[in-house]
Amino acid sequence: MAAFDEMKGLNGHVRPGYRQLSEWLATVPRALLDDRRREAEFLFRRIGITFAVYGNAESTERLIPFDIVPRILANAEWAALSKGLEQRIRALNLYIQDVYSKREAMRAGIVPEELVFQNPVFRPEMNGQRVPHDIWVHIAGIDVVRIDPETFYVLEDNARTPSGVSYMLENREIMIRLFPELFATHRVAPVEKYPDELLATLKSVAPSTAPADPTCVLLTPGLFNSAYYEHSFLADKLGIELVEGRDLFVEGSVVYMRTTEGPKRVDVIYRRVDDDFIDPLVFRPDSALGVPGLMGAYQAGNVTLANAVGTGVADDKAVYSYMPEIIRFFLGEEPILKNVPTWRCREPDALAYVLDHLDDLVVKETHGSGGYGMLIGPKACKDEIESFRAKLKHDPSNFIAQPTLALSTAPCLVEDGIASRHVDLRPYVLQGKNGVRIVPGGLTRVALQAGSLVVNSSQGGGTKDTWVLGA
Repeated sequence: MAAFDEMKGLNGHVRPGYRQLSEWLATVPRALLDDRRREAEFLFRRIGITFAVYGNAESTERLIPFDIVPRILANAEWAALSKGLEQRIRALNLYIQDVYSKREAMRAGIVPEELVFQNPVFRPEMNGQRVPHDIWVHIAGIDVVRIDPETFYVLEDNARTPSGVSYMLENREIMIRLFPELFATHRVAPVEKYPDELLATLKSVAPSTAPADPTCVLLTPGLFNSAYYEHSFLADKLGIELVEGRDLFVEGSVVYMRTTEGPKRVDVIYRRVDDDFIDPLVFRPDSALGVPGLMGAYQAGNVTLANAVGTGVADDKAVYSYMPEIIRFFLGEEPILKNVPTWRCREPDALAYVLDHLDDLVVKETHGSGGYGMLIGPKACKDEIESFRAKLKHDPSNFIAQPTLALSTAPCLVEDGIASRHVDLRPYVLQGKNGVRIVPGGLTRVALQAGSLVVNSSQGGGTKDTWVLGA
C-alpha cells in the first residue's frame, strides 16, 4: 500500500493546508534552503542541543538532524486528534489507579492478571497508595501515526518520563528565526506556552499541605544522562531548580532542598529518574541518583512525584493492545483514536500466526524503546528473521507484532532536493487538577533515510517543526 502524502494527498493535488508552503518551495532557491539548513545546524550546535548514544564507540554526543521543511496540520485535524489524546490520558490514568487499588479491570477480564503482576515495572509498593488528587500521569507523550487523511493511530503510550519536548520548543524558535517570511503567510498556533502550562500543571498537583505557591524542582540523573540537555532546558524555562539526588534530603517524611540559605521544603518533584533509582532504601540499593527516604515522604502524602511511581504498567506494549477495551471499560466511550492491530505473542494462536508471517510484520519487545529490539520483516534479511524466530520461541511473552504500516510522508529537504519521508508525531499531553492541557502540535519525528520507517533519533531519525494552522 502506498503511503499517504500529507502535502499532495491521495490524488496528487496539493492539500489546502500545504498550498502556501508548496508554492514557496517551488520558488525558493535551493541554495537558500541549503544555507538555512547549515545555519540551523550551527545554531543547534551553539545552543548545545545534543543527545547521548549509549554503547556507541564513535560518539557519545550527537545532534539530532533537523529538517527545515515544516509539517502542517489543519485546525480541524488537530481538533479531532486532541480530543482523542484527552480521552486516552484519562483512560490511562484510571487504569493505573485501578491497578493499584480495586483491580476491577482484572476482575472483569479486561486485562489479564499475569500481564500486570509479572510486569517488571509493576510496583507493589504503590498498592493501596493514594496519590495527590488521584492523578498518576501528569505528562504523557502519545506517539501517533496516520495512514490516510482521516485516521490517526496510536503507536505507543509513554506514561513514565516522556522526552523530546525541548526539541519541539527549540525547533519552533529556530524556524521563526530562519523563515520569518514563511511564518508571515501562515497562522501557526503557538507552542511557546508549554513551559507555563507545564508549571501550572505541576503546581496544581501539589499536596494539600503545600503552600499556595508550592516549590517545584526537576530531578535529573545528572550530566551524563542522554536527556540532560532537556532537563536543564526545561528547568530554566519553568524557572525552577534543576537538582540531583544529592541536592535533596528527607527529614520527618518531608523533602528538603539544600540551598545557600538553608533547607527549603520541596512540594513537587518533576522527576526524570526511573522508578528503580529514585530511592535506594526501597528500590535499587546501589543507586546514587535518588534520595534516601523519598518514597516514605511520597507515601506520607508530603510530596508529589510527576509522573507517579508505577506508571510504567500503562506503557507496556502488551498492555497497549488492550487500550480500546480499557477506554470502553473505564469511560464507557468508544475510542476516538485507533490502535494499530496487534498480535500478542504470549497467546498461542497469535504466536503461530506471527511465526508464519515474520517477513510481513513488525515485531517489538514489549519493553523496548528507541527503535531497538525490533524486527521490520519486509526490510530484514533471512538471518535476522531466523534470529527473531528463535527469540520468539524462547520467550514469546516478551514480544508483540503488528502489520507493517505505510506511515504517512511529509516533504523534507534531502541531498537530492525536496522529497517525501515517513513521519510520526509525539504530542505532549498534560493532566493536572486544572484539567487536561495540550499545546497544538508536538514533536514530528522523521525517517530521513529513503524508505526507512524508523524515526527514532538513536536509529538515524530526525525532527521537524509541526505547524497547526489556526481556524
